[in-house]
Amino acid sequence: MGEKRSKGGCCGWFIALVILALVVGAVVYAIKKKTDNDSDKPAPVPGPPGAIEQKYASALKTAMQFFDIQKSGKLENNKISWRGDSSLKDGKEANIDLSKGMYDAGDHMKFGFPMAFTASVLSWAILEYGDQMDAVGQLEPAQDSLKWITDFLVNAHPSENVLYIQVGDPVADHKCWDRPESMTEARPLLQVNTSSPGSDVAAETAAAMASASLVFKKTDPTYSSTLLKHAKQLFSFADNYKEIYSVSIPEVATYYNSTGFGDELLWAATWLYHATGDDSYLEYVTGQTGDEYAEFGSPSWFSWDNKLAGTQVLLSRISFFKTKGVSSSYGSGLQKYRKSAEAVMCGLLPNSPTATTSRTDNGLIWVSEWNSLQQPVASAFLASVYSDYMLTSQTPKINCDSDSYTPRDLRNFARSQADYVLGKNPLHMSYLVGYGDKFPQFVHHRGASIPANAKVGCKDGFKYLDSSDPNPNVATGALVGGPFLNDTYIDSRNNSMQAEPSTYNSAVIVGLLSSLVTTSSAVQSFT
Repeated sequence: MGEKRSKGGCCGWFIALVILALVVGAVVYAIKKKTDNDSDKPAPVPGPPGAIEQKYASALKTAMQFFDIQKSGKLENNKISWRGDSSLKDGKEANIDLSKGMYDAGDHMKFGFPMAFTASVLSWAILEYGDQMDAVGQLEPAQDSLKWITDFLVNAHPSENVLYIQVGDPVADHKCWDRPESMTEARPLLQVNTSSPGSDVAAETAAAMASASLVFKKTDPTYSSTLLKHAKQLFSFADNYKEIYSVSIPEVATYYNSTGFGDELLWAATWLYHATGDDSYLEYVTGQTGDEYAEFGSPSWFSWDNKLAGTQVLLSRISFFKTKGVSSSYGSGLQKYRKSAEAVMCGLLPNSPTATTSRTDNGLIWVSEWNSLQQPVASAFLASVYSDYMLTSQTPKINCDSDSYTPRDLRNFARSQADYVLGKNPLHMSYLVGYGDKFPQFVHHRGASIPANAKVGCKDGFKYLDSSDPNPNVATGALVGGPFLNDTYIDSRNNSMQAEPSTYNSAVIVGLLSSLVTTSSAVQSFT
């Protein structure tokens, strides 16, 4: 009888477990079904800028300062104690004033191609996130820095088919280690023209002018009109005289070799459409030229050399928000750009079936040993922008093969890249100089490495390059090149691969941080 009771007890427990399993299964199914249904519902439309995220606000204020450090010319309201007037005679040999603009990196060169990219990205950041910049007092500094570059670009374009694209000789410049305030080396000029065209650099400068014209449209309409006039002329020059500038002028290939001009033509035409509303520019990007250069379905990295991913996201803005005012004849072309932009986003999301493997073990997008932070920061900026396009347009998800992802997923990716840069990495070090308790002390930057009161010439300044002492001046806001694939960093002034900052890196980190300063805000019209 005891044995029978034992069997009956086991049977009872078995039945209870089966019932429990069925109940749990039903609950799980109900939750999953609710979650699946919820994923089809758009998140609420964000409102105006909300609560400030202090770490991003602080980092943005830090990052913005590097533009002041890089300024050339007669400085106005100089905020950097160890900087002064420099390069006041730049452009004199051509009877034009090229004293403004910004030095490219740790040297004293003014390279027009990456400088124009700096301006176009900074403009885009202001146009998308100016309200968030303003919430933490950084809108005016951003506009001032932008104008410092566009003033240079206006003067660098003295006639319709002439654009000065470089000030200084990089070979001579790199034989010196001196302060910009005391340099004596020659400052020769390079230009593109009808005999030596450069569609890439001319179109990038057109994009910078067109985007900046939108930034200043309300605050300085006369200046805005001037910028737009230059943008139209430069685009026509770039389109009518097609050539890669480093083919026309081979010596520029050593530092900023261009891999093509099609991406810049599409990028410039896209900005000109936004600035003018002229459908001819939309026809340009969605027609034969787009089919020839857009590389639909082939995700690429947004950088000073390749603007395709940025163009795809920027054109997605039209299909997200402006379809009513756009001719249906452009619809299929715009959808190609949007699908390509989604492919870029799917490649960035770490759990996506099509996720790129180009990242470190700790999750940082990693593409190149040189200046490795450019691609992750630029990618994160695009992800933030696209996330906010989705939120504002009530688009609940994107599909990456069989899986779907929400705006929050994109924003989380953007935050992960920003957080890595700011110290959430194996070294627990901020790659943004001046932010946090630990950041690079031996930045490859001449002005930062030489005491402001030192009397040094071209050659004798190299003792400061080779010094074992940290930089006497903090290059606040500099985003250094970044880590190797194994998440390591060598803090050495001679390690230009990792330790040299660049002005265009500052543009993308300012864009990213501006997008994260507050909770997502509704996307607004550029005009």
